[in-house]
Amino acid sequence: MRRFLPSLVCLLLAATACGGGGGSSGGQADPIKVGLIVSLTGNYTPLGSEDKKAVELAVEQVNAQGGLLGRKVELITRDDKTAPDQGIVAYNQIKGEIDALIGPVFSNSALAVEPLAQRDMMPYLSLAPAQEQVEPIKSYIFVTPALSSMYAERYLQYIQAEGIKTIAVAWDSKSAYSVSGHKSMVELAPKYGVTIAVDEPYETTTSDFSAMFTHVRDSKAEALVFWGSGAPGVTAAKQYVASGLKTPLFLTASQASKLWLEPMGAQAEGMTVQSAIGVVGDHLPDGKQKQVIDQMATPYEQKHGYPPPQFAQDGYSASLLLFEAIRKANSTDKAKVQKALEAMDLITPNGRFRYSATDHSGLSPEYISVNTVQNGQFVPTEWAKEQLTKTVNAQG
Repeated sequence: MRRFLPSLVCLLLAATACGGGGGSSGGQADPIKVGLIVSLTGNYTPLGSEDKKAVELAVEQVNAQGGLLGRKVELITRDDKTAPDQGIVAYNQIKGEIDALIGPVFSNSALAVEPLAQRDMMPYLSLAPAQEQVEPIKSYIFVTPALSSMYAERYLQYIQAEGIKTIAVAWDSKSAYSVSGHKSMVELAPKYGVTIAVDEPYETTTSDFSAMFTHVRDSKAEALVFWGSGAPGVTAAKQYVASGLKTPLFLTASQASKLWLEPMGAQAEGMTVQSAIGVVGDHLPDGKQKQVIDQMATPYEQKHGYPPPQFAQDGYSASLLLFEAIRKANSTDKAKVQKALEAMDLITPNGRFRYSATDHSGLSPEYISVNTVQNGQFVPTEWAKEQLTKTVNAQG
């Protein structure tokens, strides 16, 4: 049987101490240093702060079990201030002292850091979903969230299943994530028999979406898919309610968080929102996938007082993947860790990753849930429950 979970002796984070101490010129006493660049100020602060909490939890867990290769893991965190140039500054500050890099969550920053990490042969697990990071493949660059194209395809699968033929699409022309998602939706729509009646760009700074809703109202669109991160997701959703538009609003995984739910309050009820599988772990059948989700979700909620949102799932999954790669490589040698990542087959809160030399995303759309908001919670639609149950049961 193909091995895609750590063995019983080396359970995920717990057992990374079993790999032995080889591979570090600094000796066993020196910590393994992991760089984390996320947005702690600026527009993407809500996203980056959740990633940081999750990575810190993963580091605490692995250190509580003796560390990796008999060495403690040390996290070196920097703020990219939700700005690509500051992402570059942050990377240059820490590149000489870290063994691997996680982040950023802001796609524009991730794309700015990517060529530097590739040049330096730095194992880099991105927390951003922009397609361009892994198309074409760059040997040291890996992505943790499902790609924008996967979110686009999953929505189109759901839209087809619901019998919807015509949609409207709104997208942030200044966000690499949104641009990539929109492009994929346009390209894939014919495959699912879907026509895009309204194609509406906006900018991150947009504060009035009334014209967009008018265009949708005047069209034959049966659903409005909104691509956006941060503040626009709340602003547009609130104005959608106020507009009285009856066309259903579909939001992407950037809104799969209390950071969207709380400001929306009761206005969010009934809206459709995508998420990673880990966000809806309570609705999954027992099995390996649920076990890994609970490994993160239970202590996270105990520590922070709320379930881990979408962005936390990404940060924790990236940590699991990196830690397992170091253990498999039995070393922090960057080339060995890169090779271990390319051979990775591991279940994380984001789903089962199967990286390869030709696939540095590793996920597939089947690990994305389509949810409705019910009593302030993300609950999988009946379609999503059926799809996710099949996926989880196939893993055992």
